[in-house]
Amino acid sequence: MPEIRFDRFYRYDDLTRLLHAYAAEFPQLIQVDSIGKSYEGRDIWLVTATNAASGPATEKPALWVDGNIHAGEVSASTACLHLLHKLTEGYGRDEAVTHALDTRAFYICPRINPDGAEWALADRPKHIRSSTRPYPYDEEAVEGLLYEDIDGDGRMLSMRIPDPNGRWKAHPDEPRLLIRREPTERGGTYYRVLPEGRLRNYDGVTIQIAPNKEGLDINRNFPFQWRQDGEQPGSGPYPTSEPEIRAVTQFITAHLNITGGVTFHTFSGVLLRPYSTHPDEQFPAEDLWTYQKIGQKGTEITGYPAVSIYHDFRYHPKDVTTGAFDDWMYDHLGVYTWTVEIWSPQKQAGIENFKFIDWFREHPLEDDLKLLKWSDTALGGKGYVDWYAFEHPQLGTVELGGWDAQLAWMNPPPHLLENEIARFADWLIWLGLVAPRLELHSVQAVALGDDHYQVQMVVQNTGWLPTAVSKKAVEKKVVRGVIAEITLPEGASLRTGKAREELSQLSGWNDAPPSSGVWDESGGTSDRAKVVWVIHAPQGGTVKLVARHERAGVVRAEVNL
Repeated sequence: MPEIRFDRFYRYDDLTRLLHAYAAEFPQLIQVDSIGKSYEGRDIWLVTATNAASGPATEKPALWVDGNIHAGEVSASTACLHLLHKLTEGYGRDEAVTHALDTRAFYICPRINPDGAEWALADRPKHIRSSTRPYPYDEEAVEGLLYEDIDGDGRMLSMRIPDPNGRWKAHPDEPRLLIRREPTERGGTYYRVLPEGRLRNYDGVTIQIAPNKEGLDINRNFPFQWRQDGEQPGSGPYPTSEPEIRAVTQFITAHLNITGGVTFHTFSGVLLRPYSTHPDEQFPAEDLWTYQKIGQKGTEITGYPAVSIYHDFRYHPKDVTTGAFDDWMYDHLGVYTWTVEIWSPQKQAGIENFKFIDWFREHPLEDDLKLLKWSDTALGGKGYVDWYAFEHPQLGTVELGGWDAQLAWMNPPPHLLENEIARFADWLIWLGLVAPRLELHSVQAVALGDDHYQVQMVVQNTGWLPTAVSKKAVEKKVVRGVIAEITLPEGASLRTGKAREELSQLSGWNDAPPSSGVWDESGGTSDRAKVVWVIHAPQGGTVKLVARHERAGVVRAEVNL
């Protein structure tokens, strides 16, 4: 077993070596390929996990799992690695893992954005949202505050400066904590608070936060309802303009066997489902009900609540987010896809029943005191740094301190990392196992006389989800029904039937009520399909049959006449 630690974040070279070590150790289960190059030319690695002895990944239903599309959200990569470790360690020991790898496949992309992660994990980190490509202009701001680790201690904190017109003051009982000044308050000690950084072309009076030259958010670059940068900041010049997103979309659209997806982000401690852009009422009702059932299982396994982005996770009540991965996967491809926001400092501090985004706009001061206490006890005081003097090159004496956001907020601290990410693998395996799966029900050949034979094949979907996966997939005509093909022995000919038949989609049992009864209308055999041929075969021989579905997999059979 490759040596892996879940109390650290791997930089690109170490991540690369680790992935290839898994492939070398488990060649029957793991394959590593590059699906494309990042802006800076790094390979974007994809792990394919399945038991090759039971068939290729492309002939099995598959789950897509990715992480680290945003630069600083590096624990997302670790969550992907934990799934990889669980699959390889559990094969042959754990029944669910073994069945999943024998009958399904997992496409795992631990780091969509390797360039941005390298910046975030550097000895002197730089904070950007995602890609390192300059956008919209290839030029630095000529003036303003540039966010950076100015004292070289590996942290990016805040700067506080005494200012009679500042909006912040020290908490009366906890002077480390700055709280907002009352609307009519005067005569106290007040502070202006800025991000840690240096000033370019400072005029001695005015300070503006300079935008990063790297202004992309590549999780706004997917095709679903893409909007230009003026409406959706960071979206790029056109859908899939960025090489990382183009690589992901090309791979996924070329692999229709993908039946679901999970993309790992940070932070908030929540399972998010589409839509970002409109309310639940606009879903096909059956898809919404299935999404809710999947979310309930996710909550049961992970402890994270499952919520709608539109209803529960909007950055502003008058705006929506467009061009996101989960919306694209569901609306264009018809597969149930989730965004997992790993980690919640609030929950760690004992804060419950808070609204994820709204909390940052308004919350009781008791929450801040709980968070400080949590930092002091669980993080040894390293999460919230007490203010200390620093001679700033432009501002003179300032104080640095406040939250170390990258340590305490953006990701779980290393010593808490494994406990946080370990909750996801079982849900991901469950998501793989609920996929549709085509299996052979029966095959028979009946002699009709005069060298004629009737050949019948019946296939069935043994998965919880229907073969199309969703009503949205049917609506968008994303996948065909089951395709049945027959290959005749030498000298034989078809009398009835076609060499290739397109059959129906097959149901699952995701729409079954909690108990059978008067309202149960799901009976019948809509999970099965039958195809019949009549063959004239004077020399007898062997008939070869294949049934395949782009999402549910492939089955083969032979019949001797």
